[in-house]
Amino acid sequence: MSKISNIFFKYRSYTPIPFLILMVVFAKPTITSLDAGFLIALAGEFIRLWGVSWAGSETRTTGGVGGTFLIISGPFAYVRNPLYVGNMLLYLGIGVMSWALFPYLQIAALIFFAVQYYFIVIEEEKYLKEKFGDAYAEYVKNVPRFIPRLTPYKNKNVEQPEFQLNKGFKSERRTLQAFAAVTFILIIVWYLQNR
Repeated sequence: MSKISNIFFKYRSYTPIPFLILMVVFAKPTITSLDAGFLIALAGEFIRLWGVSWAGSETRTTGGVGGTFLIISGPFAYVRNPLYVGNMLLYLGIGVMSWALFPYLQIAALIFFAVQYYFIVIEEEKYLKEKFGDAYAEYVKNVPRFIPRLTPYKNKNVEQPEFQLNKGFKSERRTLQAFAAVTFILIIVWYLQNR
């Protein structure tokens, strides 16, 4: 793994924190921004939950790139990196909710995360190509990296794990808690600014 990819991969759970702090400090939420942003963030969280319910807790590792299965089910049938797509929607939604330094902070965050995920994905793809060979090459040919396709990709020859929503919720517990906490804080900020 390249040095920059390794740093981004290892600390990917913490890189949103500076942006979240700025979004809270400079928040100027409105009812419209709270509603619209919440729906965008909720869509991102739904994609994440759907994805981890297929991929399991392996998505939480910080030690290095890896995976037991080549997941091509659920959201992975539409886009190769649904968790990162979900993250981008989640961050964008929170940015819209906060209406902080809009649209500059949101654009800066999206650019930063696009770069971060690009470097992480390059390393993940090297691992998947090496481990899953032709099955992964076929998947890459048919499923885009970040922009979802309209119909699901299917390959009956690729073994899949079971869909386990309860394990998905368990894996997403921290993300759901953080999403709820930030939403609550932004509602309080809106309330205090509009008293």
